[in-house]
Amino acid sequence: MKKLDETLTMLKDLTDAKGVPGNEREARDVMKRYIEPFADEMTTDNLGSLIAKKVGDENGPKIMVAGHLDEVGFMVTQIDSKGFLRFQTVGGWWSQVMLAQRVTIVTNKGDVTGVIGSKPPHILPPEARKKPVDIKDMFIDIGASSREEAQEWGVKPGDMVVPYFEFTVMNNEKMLLAKAWDNRIGCAIAIDVLKNLKNEKHPNIVYGVGTVQEEVGLRGARTSAAKIQPDIAFGVDVGIAGDTPGVSEKEAQSKMGEGPQIILYDASMVSHKGLRDFVTDTADEHSIPYQFDAIAGGGTDSGAIHLTANGVPALSITIATRYIHSHAAMLHRDDYENAVKLITEVIKKLDRDTVAKITFD
Repeated sequence: MKKLDETLTMLKDLTDAKGVPGNEREARDVMKRYIEPFADEMTTDNLGSLIAKKVGDENGPKIMVAGHLDEVGFMVTQIDSKGFLRFQTVGGWWSQVMLAQRVTIVTNKGDVTGVIGSKPPHILPPEARKKPVDIKDMFIDIGASSREEAQEWGVKPGDMVVPYFEFTVMNNEKMLLAKAWDNRIGCAIAIDVLKNLKNEKHPNIVYGVGTVQEEVGLRGARTSAAKIQPDIAFGVDVGIAGDTPGVSEKEAQSKMGEGPQIILYDASMVSHKGLRDFVTDTADEHSIPYQFDAIAGGGTDSGAIHLTANGVPALSITIATRYIHSHAAMLHRDDYENAVKLITEVIKKLDRDTVAKITFD
């Protein structure tokens, strides 16, 4: 394995952490370890979202930078008499990326390795072989011979099941392959924004947030925003990369390595025009590349945050990522670093007058 620098080590630690919705403790502990040195105060909301507060001007506006801690995964729902596990998806999955994939069941007695299985195609009728296997017909095989043996190993209904994948730097070292980029990359951006501001003057209070349960309904974004009451918010997440075979520019136009995505519209929010223009003007001023995108389906934490109290101007800034909601996704390091640079430069300019102008223009 290639030697990892400080940033890659952080990214590996974040993506290796196991944390499906409702089970984010391990990912939260990793994020806390990395962001705490740059924060003045660390708190959580009552669902478990991590909130790192850094004060520039205590009378300035409150700026929230939120990435979600959770990743798509599964939950054990029952153990059959032969020791096979039935499961529930937690977050959105496409059945075609699931079969024969390795998973980790997290139990009170330690981790148990499993593989997602189904009825072999060799014994299916010809017509059935042409159709994707329904998720309800899949199971997890942990090599147990009975329900009792699985239970002896610590497996029980409700246990978290996480995709297994090793963090990998590709031959093109800008290309990074890992599980859970959705959305540990957002957590990494929040960490590095606070790191960039450590010795910088900024006319506001910044909150770097790792939210919980985004994949099942933007839940931690709602509760953490209620606690913070931000004046401006950025949801940082992954977006769709449109640069693989078969994808037309009409379907997805962003390309890896060409800058963070400025989301114009998604199913959860129409982006705040004043904030969007301020961010793109700042990017142009500092020669930071960016791309526009609109996503007809799906949303980010911004969708919940912008509805907090009497409304919060919000914008989603995302990283073009291939193969999200699968065991392995790929992104480009330059896009991540440019997103950090862009949000840092924006925050340095967000004083109370500027926020008022953005909000009420």
